[in-house]
Amino acid sequence: MKKLFFILSIPLILFSGCSSFLEVDPRASISDDNTIIDAQSANTALNGVYSALRSYYSINFQSIAYLSGDNIQWTGSQSQIQEFINHNVRAENATISSTWVGIYETINRANNVIAKVADLDAGAIGDSERSRILGEAYFIRGLTYFDLARVWGGVPLITSPTLNVDDNRGIPRSTQEQTYQQAISDWDIAEGLLSETTNRYQATRKTVWALKARYFLYRQDWQQALDYASRLIADVQNYELLAPYTAFFVNNVVGTRESVFEIYYNANELNPHRNQWQPQERGGTRQWAPNDTFVALVNNPEVGGSRSALVALDNQGRWYGNLYYRSPATDPTYVIRIAELYLIRAEAKANLGDSNGALTDLNEVRNRAGLADSQAEGQDAILLAIENERRLEFGLEAHRWFDLVRTGRAKAVLGITDDNRLLLPLPAEQLLLDDALEQNPGY
Repeated sequence: MKKLFFILSIPLILFSGCSSFLEVDPRASISDDNTIIDAQSANTALNGVYSALRSYYSINFQSIAYLSGDNIQWTGSQSQIQEFINHNVRAENATISSTWVGIYETINRANNVIAKVADLDAGAIGDSERSRILGEAYFIRGLTYFDLARVWGGVPLITSPTLNVDDNRGIPRSTQEQTYQQAISDWDIAEGLLSETTNRYQATRKTVWALKARYFLYRQDWQQALDYASRLIADVQNYELLAPYTAFFVNNVVGTRESVFEIYYNANELNPHRNQWQPQERGGTRQWAPNDTFVALVNNPEVGGSRSALVALDNQGRWYGNLYYRSPATDPTYVIRIAELYLIRAEAKANLGDSNGALTDLNEVRNRAGLADSQAEGQDAILLAIENERRLEFGLEAHRWFDLVRTGRAKAVLGITDDNRLLLPLPAEQLLLDDALEQNPGY
């Protein structure tokens, strides 16, 4: 059996051909009690958790989020990708299968770290190092369950390492509520373990606060969403809206004061995200492209402002997305920026009846983009203004579909007639492997 710290450092692409987390390749299972034996091997194993996170956040999960919304078109030839735009995703869809496998691979790696680092004796690892490693693993596992809940609803909750192919058979799906509860439970633990430092690439207590703000927004706990967002916004020494809008991504910058948590890539582990956006003349495939509606909005100076820099024309006169542009493809994936915290707080304030406070936060984001203050009046109009601002502010980030679903607006905006289509089907191969799993209704 190979050591955990070696196996977990292998990029996830080696596991992408596995049919299921239920059929874990024996090389990915952990049966050697000595695989994590000290702080060095524990940190190497933690790096493997981040590697798995980088992998599932690069193409598959992002593809679901982009194409299910109304900003992005698919220009490629694979019909299964078009299923997301048509909101008619089949259980046999390869993208949902790959996303499921990638997320559960991340969970398994996090579970291994949590189980083994917790059991190391004091002579092998210091208390502060143990707490940090465990906190980061819990944070990542919480993020995976949050993502699972918003894509599929309820899923099997796996919180122990997978040691052999039969370990996870027979575990029924939890409810969506229970899946969300697993996410917040993990983040509660992480919050207690991590220090209140600033790190834009690895989880800290501040990273947990940011994701908790998003969590409580999704759960419509407006006061807690407001409170957690305010913690980051108040930290003006470390976080700010950068002006102009492009300052957080142009000129190959990474880890700016705009960023709360971004996933780091380098020349040895490239972000394939970039090639999906860039045109052929720049070495890409342009299979994801802004659609006509988004191009019109973002290029309208009274709506998009300086965010028009998100799109550009290729040598054939076609629009392409230009948030991910670097060569080699070392572009970070932006998980959460301070702009989102402002808009989370704006939405929370609007729902709590504080219209003036909501407009103040909304206008911080608008002004940074070179736009005048919003003239929206009344709760409904302000909430719609926030929704529209999120559409443009995060136009090439993985938000729009999830925003429309969580606010109950997906059916009206996207023309979806079947409530069942607001969640995706469980991969067909998972159902074949385990009779305990039940498909989502309507599939």
